[in-house]
Amino acid sequence: SAFMAPRGAASARRAAPAMDESAKRAERRRIMSRDGFYRGNRPFTKEVHDKVAGRMVDEFKGKLVEEMKSQTRSVTRGEGAAAVTFVLAADFGFCWGVERSIEIAWAAREAFPDRRLHLTNELIHNPQVNGMLKGMDVQFLEKDSATGVKRFENVGEGDVVILPAFGASLEEMRLLDEKGVEIVDTTCPWVTKVWNTVDKHVRAGMTSVVHGKYGHEESIATASMAEHYIIVKDLEEAALVCKYILGEPDALSREAFLERFKKAISPGFDPDVHLKRLGLANQTTMYKKETGQISKLFERTMIQKYGAEGAKENYAAFDTICDATQVRQDAIAEMVRASKEEDPLDLVLVVGGWDSSNTGHLLEIPVHAGLTAYHINEASCIGADNSITHRTVAGDIVTTPDFLPLDRAVRVGVTSGASTPDSAVQDVLDQVILLKQVKVPA
Repeated sequence: SAFMAPRGAASARRAAPAMDESAKRAERRRIMSRDGFYRGNRPFTKEVHDKVAGRMVDEFKGKLVEEMKSQTRSVTRGEGAAAVTFVLAADFGFCWGVERSIEIAWAAREAFPDRRLHLTNELIHNPQVNGMLKGMDVQFLEKDSATGVKRFENVGEGDVVILPAFGASLEEMRLLDEKGVEIVDTTCPWVTKVWNTVDKHVRAGMTSVVHGKYGHEESIATASMAEHYIIVKDLEEAALVCKYILGEPDALSREAFLERFKKAISPGFDPDVHLKRLGLANQTTMYKKETGQISKLFERTMIQKYGAEGAKENYAAFDTICDATQVRQDAIAEMVRASKEEDPLDLVLVVGGWDSSNTGHLLEIPVHAGLTAYHINEASCIGADNSITHRTVAGDIVTTPDFLPLDRAVRVGVTSGASTPDSAVQDVLDQVILLKQVKVPA
């Protein structure tokens, strides 16, 4: 057989959940423990996973990237004005959670070669990986054009449904459970860690304040695990919440507050009721520095409202930024420091999906430090006319002409998001080298 019994299937006969366990947590655990729910690092046979792991190396490695890794993390191609030196960040690219998610999804295709496979969302925010899965005849669930709600009517008996690295909402899990389909769960363990934090908030009778983006799949899934929640995207929105808690003169009115956060709060949310006891969590891919600032702001606010001892009873903060996100942010911060104090970089290329939250935050660090940096999602963003199409910190997609200096040698910093394969970075480097060779007179 190509697959083993789903992890947790044997434990479906566990004792009933403890009384202090929230109803949502109990429901999640019930679904994940049933027959036909595949989870864990390697839910299929060793043979299937070993085969897929080998193919992933061939599919996603980059020769020039490997050369930089094995040397001093820099390499030069070309001579004179055509020379380009690439400087690679100390930590970049695929994280363990993303590699794990891809391996499980690919293994599902191997384990169920004759079954219809569906994916509830993009597996990760990377066009190359999602394109590869579509090439394997994995069907991505479509959304209703008017409502934006996913359409599950095409999922039928005997089908297999893959949950992406960001996780799926409890509502989606329930729907799939009711359909009786087999479910392959590739949710990153760091995301599950956030859900466990939200469970603690529920048990403590706290409202979950999630530092994240209300439209992001991970925040949607996390919010679905909470009883009451509000999602704040940045320090500015957190400050609005804190002003309301303290009843400051310039705070939003109740009506204005509900209007401002209408897409980012739980059903029936009442700011006069649900902002009394708070627990902070975050989307795992947010900018850690800002999460820390938000945490401190809420802590000061709760101390001001309840006093130091009362704040301990009414506020709890848990750091749920994933390690991979943090080390990649630290690495590009170090690259920025070295550029300013040692060997200057002409520009920084940040490679990753334009809808990738963690990649977008990597861009913010060099830009806010005054360096020229471009977030591109694939090599085709670099035009033969020396233009570059890129995503700005504000989220706009723009095209900048003459981005690469052609009259002299250049130094280019390179990093990539946690969902970006080395092969995508390799394609970008090749494009820059080619541009220099073609555009610079011999």
